[in-house]
Amino acid sequence: MLKEKLIECGAVKFGDFILASGKRSNYYVDIKKASTKVDILKLMAQLLAEKVRGDILAGVELGAVPLTVATALSTGKDYLIIRKESKGHGTRKLIEGDYPLGATVDIIEDVVTTGGSVLRAVKILRNAGLKVNRVICVVDRQEGGKENLARENVELISLLTASDLLSE
Repeated sequence: MLKEKLIECGAVKFGDFILASGKRSNYYVDIKKASTKVDILKLMAQLLAEKVRGDILAGVELGAVPLTVATALSTGKDYLIIRKESKGHGTRKLIEGDYPLGATVDIIEDVVTTGGSVLRAVKILRNAGLKVNRVICVVDRQEGGKENLARENVELISLLTASDLLSE
């Protein structure tokens, strides 16, 4: 059902793309396109919520924020937003939101390729005194992210893999 919705809304694109990891790919998964469609966002949030085990959720700006908020509403759990970089004004925090020290955090992510972005988020959260051992994503591109996260004792749980998405 989710696979069909992602394809139907045009979130799966074919061509020549440069990914956040710097790798080239002949396909791109644009979860932001899907998360702007309320029915698909609701479906993704329900499926993500079924996987949540942590005390609190977290998502990296920008792509994961709508997913994290929707999942928080589905689970009734609070959430944090992890900035890609500290702002040069205000509080200059990398983590937005309140959290109790020692809380267990499930990171919600849209797409994981090598896991670089989400590993940075894991380090930020752990440095802030939080426990992170799970990342729940919509799509695992199966390009090393699961293995890279495992080396940091973080389990990657995905709703779909690249194999699922690209199979007929």
